[in-house]
Amino acid sequence: MATGYIVDQRLDCKGLNCPLPVIKTKKVIETMAVGQVLEMVATDKGSKADMVAWSKSTGHELLDTREEPGLFFFYVRKAK
Repeated sequence: MATGYIVDQRLDCKGLNCPLPVIKTKKVIETMAVGQVLEMVATDKGSKADMVAWSKSTGHELLDTREEPGLFFFYVRKAK
């Protein structure tokens, strides 16, 4: 499905539970350039609230989220 964003990197966190999707997202974002977009996909329902809280606390921009049956997609732009 098209997101409207150019995704620079993808991260598969399927099967991982809190807090691992956020920890892995943090590690990947640190390696990216400012302005690049990360697509992270998870199966943990708790990742929805976790990613909102993480993006607010770090300043990275949560551009969009979307759901498919059993999957949660997050699009994060590195801010700093």
